[in-house]
Amino acid sequence: MTSDSGAGSAVPTTASHLTSANIRIDGARLWDSLMEMAKIGPGIAGGNNRQTLTDEDGEGRRLFQSWCEAAGMVMSVDQMGNMFLRHEGAEPDLDPVYIGSHLDTQPTGGKYDGVLGVLAGLEVVRSIRDLGIKTRRPIVVTNWTNEEGTRFAPAMMASGVFAGVISQEEAYDKRDAKGKRFGDELARIGWKGEERPGDRKIHAMFEYHIEQGPILEAEGKDIGIVTHGQGLRWIECTVTGKGQHTGSTPMRMRRNAGRGLAQLTELVHEIAMKHQPDAVGAIGHIDIFPNSRNIIVEKAVFTVDFRSHLLPVLLSMIEEYLAKAPAICEALGCSFEAKIVGQFDPPAFDEVLLNRIRAAADRLGYSKMDIVSGAGHDACWINKVAPTVMIMCPCVDGLSHNEAEEISPDWAQMGADVLLNAVLETAEVVEA
Repeated sequence: MTSDSGAGSAVPTTASHLTSANIRIDGARLWDSLMEMAKIGPGIAGGNNRQTLTDEDGEGRRLFQSWCEAAGMVMSVDQMGNMFLRHEGAEPDLDPVYIGSHLDTQPTGGKYDGVLGVLAGLEVVRSIRDLGIKTRRPIVVTNWTNEEGTRFAPAMMASGVFAGVISQEEAYDKRDAKGKRFGDELARIGWKGEERPGDRKIHAMFEYHIEQGPILEAEGKDIGIVTHGQGLRWIECTVTGKGQHTGSTPMRMRRNAGRGLAQLTELVHEIAMKHQPDAVGAIGHIDIFPNSRNIIVEKAVFTVDFRSHLLPVLLSMIEEYLAKAPAICEALGCSFEAKIVGQFDPPAFDEVLLNRIRAAADRLGYSKMDIVSGAGHDACWINKVAPTVMIMCPCVDGLSHNEAEEISPDWAQMGADVLLNAVLETAEVVEA
C-alpha cells in the first residue's frame, strides 16, 4: 500500500515545462457531469439522497463506470465496493497516482460533497486524453464506499478498511436503522468485488473537495490548501433516568434524562470554547425514549462530536468530558454510560504534495490559502499508508450536508485545474 519511491521523487523537465503552460480542464464538461449525476437520487429540496448501498448508490456507480470506460479506463472493485478506474501510464509497473473521494451522500445532501472530487478525477483523465498527454505513472480515479457513514457507521468506512484501521469483518457486520447488514447490502446492489482491500499500491493520493465551511468564501480565496485534517472522537452516550407522568410527578422527585442531555450539551459547548480557535464540539444525533408528550424522558442516547487538528487538545477535551459527565448525571438521579464509536487522530498531509498544489495555483493565477479541514475525509485514512493531500474550493455560506449546498462553476473548475497540474507533475509527463 506504500509508494514505490515517495511522492517527492524527481520529475522530468517535460512535466515542469508542460505545467507552466497553465493547462486547464474543460469546466463546462465537469459541470455537466455534476448536474447529470445529481439527477440520480434526487432529494426533496434540490439536493441529493444517494445513501451508501442503496439502489440509487448503485445507479450512480454505474453511470460513473460508464463515463470512465468511455474515457478508456479499466475498472477494478474490491471487497468493500471501492471502485478503482485506471488510466494506464507509460510504465504500468510503477505505483499509480490516485484521485479519490466519494459518490454517496447524506439523506439530505448536496450535489457536490464528495461527488466533485470523484468527477474532477474523471475530468482530469478526460483532459489528459484530449491533450494527448502521456504520463509515466498510471492514474487511478477512486470512489470510496460509505464515506458519509450515515446509513452504516462509522464514516470513511471503506477507506478505513483499506488502510487497515477498521476490520473488514467489523464493517460487514454493521447494520442500518432497519437492521440490514452492510455486507448483505453490498452484495445486493452488485458492488462486492473480489480484490482484497489494501492490496494495491499507491504512489500518492489527491482528494479534491468542497470546503464545507465559510473560510475560503469569506477570505475571497479560490483554492484551499489543506495542511491538516481535524482528528475527531465520536462518543455515544446514554443517560438513563425514570419515565414518569409529566403532570403528576413532583419536580423534586424527577429523574429526568432529558435534563441530563441538556446539561451535557452545555458541558460540551463549554469545553470546546476553552480551546478556541483550535477545537469544536457539539452533540449531534439524539434519540430520546419513550419520546411521548406526557412522559418524562426515561433515556437519552446521543453522540458527542469533538474535533481538533491538535491531538493533545482533542485528548484533553475527551478527558474533561468523561470526568465531568457522570457527576452531572448522578446529581440528577440519572446514570451515565459512554463509548467511543468513531475516532481518528489529526492527519498532517504530505509537504511535497502541498508545495506542488501551491505552485500550481500560483502558475494558474488563482488565489490560495492554507486551511485545516473541519470534516473527516477518506484522505485522512489513506494518509496512513501513502503520501496524501487535499485541495478545497469554496462553497456558498459554508453550507454543506444540506440540500441547499452550492458552489459556482468557476470554483469547481479552478480547483480541478490545480488538481490537473499537480497530478501531472506527480504522475510525471513523458509525452505531450
